[in-house]
Amino acid sequence: MFLPIIMAGGSGTRLWPLSRTNYPKQFLNLCGEQSMLQQTVARLGGLSHTPSMLICNEAHRFIAAEQMRQLDEGHSGIFLEPVGRNTAPAIALAAIKATEAKEVVSRESVVVSQKDQEQDPVMLVLAADHVIEDVEAFQASIEQAHVLAESGKMVTFGVVATGPETGYGYVRRGAPVESRKSKVESEKSDSIAYEVSEFVEKPNLETAQSYVDGGQHYWNSGMFMFKASRYLEVLKNFRPDIHAACLESMQGQAVDNDFVRVDVDAFTACPDESIDYAVMEPLCKQANGDVVVVPLDAGWNDIGGYSALWQISDQDNNGNVLNGDVKAVATKNSLIMGEDRLIATVGIENLVIVDTKDAILVAHMDKAQEVKSIVAQLKAEGRSEPTIHREVYRPWGKYDSIDQGERFQVKRITVAPGAKLSVQMHHHRAEHWIVVSGTAKVTNGDKAIMLSENESTYIPLGTIHALENPGVIPLELIEVQSGSYLGEDDIVRFEDRYGRAEGEKG
Repeated sequence: MFLPIIMAGGSGTRLWPLSRTNYPKQFLNLCGEQSMLQQTVARLGGLSHTPSMLICNEAHRFIAAEQMRQLDEGHSGIFLEPVGRNTAPAIALAAIKATEAKEVVSRESVVVSQKDQEQDPVMLVLAADHVIEDVEAFQASIEQAHVLAESGKMVTFGVVATGPETGYGYVRRGAPVESRKSKVESEKSDSIAYEVSEFVEKPNLETAQSYVDGGQHYWNSGMFMFKASRYLEVLKNFRPDIHAACLESMQGQAVDNDFVRVDVDAFTACPDESIDYAVMEPLCKQANGDVVVVPLDAGWNDIGGYSALWQISDQDNNGNVLNGDVKAVATKNSLIMGEDRLIATVGIENLVIVDTKDAILVAHMDKAQEVKSIVAQLKAEGRSEPTIHREVYRPWGKYDSIDQGERFQVKRITVAPGAKLSVQMHHHRAEHWIVVSGTAKVTNGDKAIMLSENESTYIPLGTIHALENPGVIPLELIEVQSGSYLGEDDIVRFEDRYGRAEGEKG
């Protein structure tokens, strides 16, 4: 048995406008009907492991919880990072929790005893935004690494390089390590692992090519396996400051339904450091054979940009990846993705075209990585597009801001069956609700009313109100806001079943 630790805290900019700060790529369905987070959990199916533990940003907590619920998977808690402090502290929080854990959340979201789980589990650390095409080979590598981790080794997974990538760090292998045969017997599991000679920074193209030609280097996957206590021991040895800060953070932990919150001040004071720099590299330099690399040849990709997404996606006879309502004439080797509108192209080649409800990206395939420069410019101008989509997900459902002006805003609101928005009021706006489909239970001041299709109500400024879907189908309604300030932070909450604070958006 092992404990999967799923790192879902990233908020990268390389796939904007699909990926936004508040809805990053790990929650997107980029390579199938499941999100990348869901695929990460699902590909562990069939292996002997305890429910996964997730680590994500506070802003993503409801997205992560809902996607786990959709999988019908239990979990060992969802850690909420109040601020990003990189992978070394995040893994330390999980290791501390794992060695003290007595409970897990079952499939029915009921806290149950964890009597059968060892209090010093082997942890498998995975990123939530990786693609693995060959699940059988991936699982065989995990079983092999598990044996080594049980013996006290600190294991990393080295991706067999398929080309001279300059965007990845590398791991250079040393002497082979003897290990027992893997529990999973397959043609791709040969029980070979190696001591790590060194971790190498991202190289230039010439150096990267020499690594591929030499056959001694692997891409650094960012995936690891080790005992929880062993990780904490090594971290305390090399970075006692991080170890102490994480211990203090966990002393102030609070469990809120699915979520585990740590002490904000203590964690904010923790140094920002990756596991590579804080733990794996200094331990490797001791040359005691404790750091081991297991080769991984399983179609790994971290979807680091649109060119990578194009490469792993199904292409037509002209080398195009077309997603949405797309009509392409004399178009070659392009990635074209749309949400609502028709996209028509004629005589183009090697382009990335991404159309969302509030932004359109057009880039040459070779320059698509430079989208981060656009995002930086938008952030400097204080614009909302780098942070949120026009369609925004909430724990009760979602809303789409379909029109707005100086003193008005129109939203299409979808409330999931059985869900309820907080009991709230606004200082600066009034609201008019029109039901499109479903049934709405509305609290409007001291009145409670039921609204059906084509019925409406008006919520005056300063009136305490609430909206609930008592039905079994989604509630769709149009909300028209009017007033001097229409920001999402103009919310005074009196009651909220999702534990959100006053002024928290949505």
